[in-house]
Amino acid sequence: MRNLNQFADMTTGVVYIHSAPVALCPHVEWALSSTLNARANLKWSAQEADPGLQRATVDWTGPVGTAARLVTALREWSGLRFEVTENASDGVDGERFCYVPGLGLWRGAMSANGDVMIGEMQLRSLIDRQPDSIGLAGDLEAVLGTAWDDALEPYRMGGAGAEVTWLQQRVG
Repeated sequence: MRNLNQFADMTTGVVYIHSAPVALCPHVEWALSSTLNARANLKWSAQEADPGLQRATVDWTGPVGTAARLVTALREWSGLRFEVTENASDGVDGERFCYVPGLGLWRGAMSANGDVMIGEMQLRSLIDRQPDSIGLAGDLEAVLGTAWDDALEPYRMGGAGAEVTWLQQRVG
């Protein structure tokens, strides 16, 4: 008998805390530990793009859908700048979430190589709402998360050489 489940149960991803006030660092670790049911002992380093703030990166392994749960836990603190990725796995697209104070949360489906994917129906809806090219271009920029990428890029570069931590979720 063949297995009818064509979807992956487990996946991997990365949490990038691009900037956090020092006072929030223990709370971020607690939120990650609680969500992943594994001790998060992050290696914090100075965020050179914004003096006085800290940054950390952690790789994770867990069930499909873990990225959304991590984002929910991290959104408790509006002063954080972060990204959470979930890699594509068998039968499941990847996704990337970005949070920037003032912009809020952005989510995009990701291909295996990390490109943002826009579905046919989403494109058709954009075209129907914005028949002129100027409006359509703006809507496409929003769907692609351009404002979030622009806001996070200096923080991404400010973390060069930062140490990465690895967490594997304990299941059960």
